[in-house]
Amino acid sequence: MTPRVQLNGRPAGVDDLRTLALLNYGHFTSMQVLDGAVRGLDLHLRRLQAATQELFASPLDIDATRGWMREALDGVDGQASLRVTVFSRALDRDRLLEPAALDVLVSLAPARPMNPSPLRVRSVRYQREAPHIKHVGTFGLFHQKRLAQAAGYDDALFLDASFAIAEGSIWNVGFFDGTEVVWPDAPALRGVSMQLLQQGLSRRGVPMQVRRVDLAEVARFRAAFFTNTSHTAVPLASIDSAAFGTDTDLLALLDGCMSMHPWERV
Repeated sequence: MTPRVQLNGRPAGVDDLRTLALLNYGHFTSMQVLDGAVRGLDLHLRRLQAATQELFASPLDIDATRGWMREALDGVDGQASLRVTVFSRALDRDRLLEPAALDVLVSLAPARPMNPSPLRVRSVRYQREAPHIKHVGTFGLFHQKRLAQAAGYDDALFLDASFAIAEGSIWNVGFFDGTEVVWPDAPALRGVSMQLLQQGLSRRGVPMQVRRVDLAEVARFRAAFFTNTSHTAVPLASIDSAAFGTDTDLLALLDGCMSMHPWERV
């Protein structure tokens, strides 16, 4: 498929993207699409609404945004990756409290490949600014991933100042002790895939809790996995020197929990 980039419902040009490239202020959500439908669409739209209100003190026209998403998907069958970014070309960098018209950039690209190999990750004390927002300030997380790869790992796992586990570079992390699934509660983005898995586990009656997870205790878990919009659940081979086995029953359970959620037409 041919990638598409549209601003407020029309093809985006170089001048349209200048502000987004030079003024790194805005937020986005990314989703996988199948035949024009998305799992967790309501969660993606809620994320866009909440972050727009927090960053711009303005409501997002969700009907118009959804319409632009449909326009970008028009005539596209099969799988694709859709990203919606909210920013403002009218934003005054010296008067950030002044109301500014919002812009919505919708970009469509081929779906990312699935099922990567188990990852070896390195822990690092690092926290994104405003970690609860999926914002466009991504330098730090990719830099930490690069440093981890330079040290011989695949990716980075972020810890807060007290060495509690928070999140991965562009993913959430979960643990399994053989009985229940444990999710860290340190400041992090509440990923849509994580929320869908949590709902699915709850519906199936699988024991689950959200709590502080210290780096020192990870070796006691039987398995660890990451989840994001591109991958329901991928096992972690290790965190630092703590190694984990691949629990195929757990992965099947998580796949089943995700499959419980219907694909919603955009």
